Amino acid sequence: MIAHISGRIAEKFAGSVIVDVAGVGYEIIVPLGEYDHAVLGEDIKFYTYHHIREQGQELFGFSSLAAKKLFELLITVQGIGPKAGISVMSLGEAEMVRNAIANEDSKFIQKAAGVGKKSAERVIVDLKDKVGLALSRQMADGSAQTSLAGQVDEALEALMALGYSLNDATKALESVPTNLSTSERVTAALKGNF
Repeated sequence: MIAHISGRIAEKFAGSVIVDVAGVGYEIIVPLGEYDHAVLGEDIKFYTYHHIREQGQELFGFSSLAAKKLFELLITVQGIGPKAGISVMSLGEAEMVRNAIANEDSKFIQKAAGVGKKSAERVIVDLKDKVGLALSRQMADGSAQTSLAGQVDEALEALMALGYSLNDATKALESVPTNLSTSERVTAALKGNF
């Protein structure tokens, strides 16, 4: 399993980037937002999902671990394969997709290429309890000190790097104030002080 790839962007084409790692080029299929932000010659790190099937192997890449974990959840849904999963992830930033699922917005999920009404509803039913509602509740209440929509929550990423699932990390951070530094938020979540 290839967990992540760090290197220089050598080429971009048709929703994929080729990352040069010590002279070896890895073709990585990325969400539309990642593709648009990729700059030729720039050093980058992608968290990857290595999809192996009878006809070949594919790498799907994400700039954040949270986005990769959300993608992995998406492809557990019946009828959502890696191509449809990357299409859903291309609808917007990972937090936007996660909030759409948590808030049962199947019309948003339906906008993804290759995802029909029934598949979108299945995504909502299967994943709404798994993606965690903490951040979406904060955003709805307006209680988030800084808008995390479109941004990577570094504390969430850190907890996931420590082995927490997306849902457990979200629950651990649920009552931790967002105005603390990342390290303070992680420490508070680990201690359960809030």
